[in-house]
Amino acid sequence: MTVVAELFPNGITELFQWKPVLFGGTDFALNKTGIMVLVSMVICLTIFLIGGRKRALVPTGLQNVAESGYLAIESQIAVEVMGAEEGKKWTPFLASMFFYILFINIWSIVPGIQFPATARIALPGLLAVIVWVVFIGAGFKTQGPLYIFKNITPPGVPKPLYILVIPIEFISKYLVRPFSLAVRLFANMVAGHVLLTVFAVMCIELMKHTSGWYQVAFVPLPFFGLLFMTAFEVLVALLQAYIFTILTAVYIGESVHPEH
Repeated sequence: MTVVAELFPNGITELFQWKPVLFGGTDFALNKTGIMVLVSMVICLTIFLIGGRKRALVPTGLQNVAESGYLAIESQIAVEVMGAEEGKKWTPFLASMFFYILFINIWSIVPGIQFPATARIALPGLLAVIVWVVFIGAGFKTQGPLYIFKNITPPGVPKPLYILVIPIEFISKYLVRPFSLAVRLFANMVAGHVLLTVFAVMCIELMKHTSGWYQVAFVPLPFFGLLFMTAFEVLVALLQAYIFTILTAVYIGESVHPEH
């Protein structure tokens, strides 16, 4: 029996699908993906609720972590993209989005799990729909009921060309954006998950079938590759959370700043 068959007796789909761990056979069944989503939410709430409960003049512990993370999102994303006034208003939403995605992504390197819930399209899709509703809602609130019409009829375009411009602008701004947000996050996390699995299987396969001294020399190679890919996956988890959040800020910024 091969290593792959031993690790995944029910097929390679076990890389992405698991049987319920809790409440099996009911509408409330939870597998590892659902548990990761709930645990990540609890971690976010714990850090920011406990960190913000006692506001010491010199922050320490969780307060320091919470304040540093929040201020980083405020200065590097919210204010940088949306301006000081609007950026500070939207920082709570953007910080929640960033850290929630980050904590979910980081499950990809946790031993025994090594799978981010964002590698299932349902979660990135849900987050993208939330962003879509928020930036459209912000546009209607700021620019009025003609918000969408204003944004798909750019000034300076000859009127006959509006026949082509209006459908293109509508599709690119209001259909492609949530789709690209979801697929970008999903595809990158799936790729990292599969690569880590491949290197792990290679390590086990070489260790089980190594016999001659010349084969022993090659055993460390996939292991070092696995270490490198694990470190790289941490960077990917952080980068994908950042990209998702900064694009969210850009879309909301365009909605609340019609002149942009």
